[in-house]
Amino acid sequence: MSRKNKKFVLLVTILITVASMIAACGAPQTEPPAATQEPATEAPATEAPTEMPATESPTEAPATGEATEAPGAEGAPFTIGISNPFISSEYRTQMIEELIAVNQEYMDQGLTTELVIESADTDVAGQIQQLQNLIAQDVDAILVNPGDVSGLNATLQEALDAGIIVISVDQELDVPGVYNVGIDQKEWAKTSAQWLADKLGGEGDIVQIEGFPGHPANVARMEGVAEVFEQYPGINVLATDTGRWDEATGQQVMSNFLASYPNLDGYWTQDGMAIGALQAVMAANPAQWPQGVGEGRCQYLRLWEEALTLNPEFDSIAVANHPGVSPTGLRIAVNMLQGKQVDESKLGGANGLSFVLPLAAVITSDNLDEGLAMCEGQPDAYLLDQILTEEEVQEFFIQ
Repeated sequence: MSRKNKKFVLLVTILITVASMIAACGAPQTEPPAATQEPATEAPATEAPTEMPATESPTEAPATGEATEAPGAEGAPFTIGISNPFISSEYRTQMIEELIAVNQEYMDQGLTTELVIESADTDVAGQIQQLQNLIAQDVDAILVNPGDVSGLNATLQEALDAGIIVISVDQELDVPGVYNVGIDQKEWAKTSAQWLADKLGGEGDIVQIEGFPGHPANVARMEGVAEVFEQYPGINVLATDTGRWDEATGQQVMSNFLASYPNLDGYWTQDGMAIGALQAVMAANPAQWPQGVGEGRCQYLRLWEEALTLNPEFDSIAVANHPGVSPTGLRIAVNMLQGKQVDESKLGGANGLSFVLPLAAVITSDNLDEGLAMCEGQPDAYLLDQILTEEEVQEFFIQ
């Protein structure tokens, strides 16, 4: 082969080699676009959840971002358990319904799962079992409406030791580490007891119908009532009996009192028993009606209005012990689970861990019409109520 031919062959060889290299380099260049396009198709799916809340509710979009970033929100969705040992009450029925409704708001935001509800008429041992069931299900927070002042303490400590947030709702427990959310039950009772003392001019024969003896709320209430009446030596408490927070039982107890003390001047009672007590007075229709206290329930307000047609001199007061304190407690629990820090300077109570909420309503003869207006469209069982909004709950947290 001549040098010219050799050069030609060498040139061809070089060109083939370069072409192969170019082809080899070209292959990877076709793959990256495909790799780049795949995330491009996924990106909108990632961005859509952050855009949708901004479209649906501009105020909720930042909250969604914060929930993702906040250390306390890493475990979302959170599971919250409810322990309720007393269901034979319209109060508790309304409470559970409102808890479910408020929790649904948080479920829609992806912050909570369905509530784990342990609810049944039971004793202290039964409520301890309720709490142990919730602990076993690894809930993140427990809302407990306690049936005893101290019988649950050891089990509540177990929950705290397991890292569960524990909030007592509706009534206060003095347990280290357990938060309380509700009205001041003692002050609630003192409000109506003071009204009765003033109505009687500081003297007269009265009877008392209490709830369950030993129950935290009942204990606090009866202490408050005793404190008021102790200031009036002229007020003579003839007898005290339990109506077990039951309307029919309250009616029977009041009927017995009217038979035993026909010249009764007044009576103090609480919750649904007030309806039964007034029904007993209306049925007996004594020559002198005793003045009595009631409750902030639509049925009582309507019965009060009816009683005035029989005896225009009858007077009463209805102080709301509203079920909305429990769903407010749920809001507080969710905020705590998101890592927000409670401003304990805003708390009170026996152990300084109580979120003390204002009364929803105090109805007297001066604003009975307003109370009845609040009941328009509501069933008889409805209790005058108030649930703090998400924004209102923030006042209890450090901003």
